[in-house]
Amino acid sequence: MAHGNFTRVTEFILTGVSERPDLQIPLFFVFLVIYGLTVTGNLSIITLTSVDSRLQTPMYFFLRHLAIINLGNSTVIAPKMLINFLVKKHTTSYCECAIQLGGFLVFIVAEVLMLAVMAYDRYVAICNPLLYMAVVSQQICLLLVSLTYLYSFSTAVVASSSVFPVTYCSCNIINHFYCDIAPLLALSCSDTSFPETFVFISAATNLVFSIIVVLVSYFNIVLSILKIRSSEGRKNAFSTCVSHIMAVSVFYGTMIFMYAQPQTNHSMDTDKVASVFYTLVIPMLNPIVYSLRNKDVKATLKRFLTNPCCSFKLM
Repeated sequence: MAHGNFTRVTEFILTGVSERPDLQIPLFFVFLVIYGLTVTGNLSIITLTSVDSRLQTPMYFFLRHLAIINLGNSTVIAPKMLINFLVKKHTTSYCECAIQLGGFLVFIVAEVLMLAVMAYDRYVAICNPLLYMAVVSQQICLLLVSLTYLYSFSTAVVASSSVFPVTYCSCNIINHFYCDIAPLLALSCSDTSFPETFVFISAATNLVFSIIVVLVSYFNIVLSILKIRSSEGRKNAFSTCVSHIMAVSVFYGTMIFMYAQPQTNHSMDTDKVASVFYTLVIPMLNPIVYSLRNKDVKATLKRFLTNPCCSFKLM
C-alpha cells in the first residue's frame, strides 16, 4: 500500500463469505439455518441446566457457560453477516467494527479456556471421584468461570486497543465476513509489528496451555476407562471421549491455523473457511456433542416437553 496516501478511514466494507451475487440468497438460508440451530441448541442447554435441580452439578455448570460463550460468539458474527447477504452495501462503521472484534475476542478466548476447565473437571470426576466435590466445589467453579471471563475480557481489550490505533489509509475493504485482526492489519499503512506480535504470542500461549490441559486430562481419563471391567461401560465411555476429542480437535485445529502463525502466511480466502467453522459450525455442534447426547440432559428435555410447568424446581 502506498504510504503517501493518508485519507483516514471512517468505515469499512466487508466482502462477505462470497462476492458472487448468485450465491448470496442460498448462503443466507444456509447460515440462517446454522444460526437458528445454534441459538436453539445453546438456549436449550442454558435453560435446562439453569432450572432443573437434577442438573446442578459442576459439569452442567461449565456446560451452561460453554453454551453462553457459543451463543455469544455466534451472535457477535451471524446477524451482521446475514444482513449483508440481503443488502448491496456491506458497510460497517469504525466503532461497530471495533465492538465486533472486541466481542469476538472475548468469546473466542473464553471458549479456549473453558474447554480446558471442562476437561479438568471430567478428569477429577472420573479419576478422583472421592475428591470431586472437594476439588471442584461451588466456590472453585465460580472462581474458574470468573477468571476465564476476566482474562478473556482483558485480552480482548489489549488486542483491540493495539489493532485500531494503527493508521488505515484509503483502502477500507476488509476481505472477510466480519472484523478480524488479520484482514484489518492487512489494510494498515503504519507499523503493525506490535499487534501482530501480541496476537501471535497471546494466541500461542492460550492454545498451548489449553491443549496441554485437555490432552493430559483425556489421557488420564482414557487410562481410567481401560480399567473398567464392563465392555459395555468401556464402549459408552470411549464413545463420549471420542466425540469430545473430535470436537476440540476441530476447534483447536482451526484456531492454530488462524492465529498461531505469522500474519504474512495468511490466505484470506482460506481464513474465511476456517472462520466459518469456529464462529458458526462448532457453536452449532457443541450442544449436541457435549450435552444433548447426554442421557441426563435428554431425560430433562423429555420431562420439560411433557410437562414444562411441573418438571422443574427453580434453583
